[in-house]
Amino acid sequence: MRIAAAAAGLLALLALATGVWWWHAVYGDASHPAQSTQVVVERGSSFTRVEAQLADSGVIADPLAFRLLVRLRHEDADVRAGEYRFPPHESENEVLHALLSGGAEVARWVAVPEGFTAKQIAERLQAQGFGSSDAFADAFSRGSLDVDGTKTASLEGFLFPSTYLVPTDATPAQVAKIMTDEFLAKLPADAAERARGLHVTVPQAVTVASMVEREAKVEADRPLIAGVIYNRLKLEMPLEIDATIEYALPEHQTEITRSDLAMDSPYNTYLHAGLPPTPIANPGLPSVEAALHPAKTDALYYVYCGGGRHVFARTLAEHQANVARCLK
Repeated sequence: MRIAAAAAGLLALLALATGVWWWHAVYGDASHPAQSTQVVVERGSSFTRVEAQLADSGVIADPLAFRLLVRLRHEDADVRAGEYRFPPHESENEVLHALLSGGAEVARWVAVPEGFTAKQIAERLQAQGFGSSDAFADAFSRGSLDVDGTKTASLEGFLFPSTYLVPTDATPAQVAKIMTDEFLAKLPADAAERARGLHVTVPQAVTVASMVEREAKVEADRPLIAGVIYNRLKLEMPLEIDATIEYALPEHQTEITRSDLAMDSPYNTYLHAGLPPTPIANPGLPSVEAALHPAKTDALYYVYCGGGRHVFARTLAEHQANVARCLK
């Protein structure tokens, strides 16, 4: 009996000591971080990975105590990816609260897919909590960029598709600069020389790239579609690209109608020869490369034929045969 009582007493002391240790670690100890510390949480990071980052960067002093706190509160869900700033001398309880409430978040990731329009980018920014889509759309519409000595009409086409870590307090103008700076950084070094060889300006080549982006479905077709566009421009033929009409429509449509084809718009490339007045999307680097390095082809037509591929033709008769075969 005495042995059992002694063992129970030791267990009680151990439990008390453990409780005191844990309480001090998560509520009482404010020695970490020693200074203001920023931690970037990559997209898809698990909470276990975040715990390790907090420990490695010195934000928390005792990873085990922090892990127990998380488990006890059942808050081991994924943390939103982004950048977090923790002020010096916070308890682990305060760190967890700031992490999960967003109070420590200073930047978050935004993915801009290839082919998004400025409007779609604005809507995504609003959806991720950066502010009004109208404010972003206005900044993108009113903004301009000097590209090889040519001032662009807007920022459409020059908001480079990528994944950005955007400050949560960034203004629309600041976000636009982040994306256009990336465009200028990614623009091939020979862009101006290549554009001159194609008898276009660099912004006009980006307009070609935007059409390639919206039309092509596989990499192999990009330079071929670009080649067709340049061939038709040289012959002063209307480009007849459905994607340009879709861009001018107030809402997205899966099919272009006969009335759409008659729409009076400078983006109607069935009615107007030459390039549309601005890019119709923000192209990725592969489409920009295709616009600067088009395929040497005598094709003037193409039609989608399933499986991600287009078929190309030199004459209208060949094209009509392809249309009949591919769309039946």
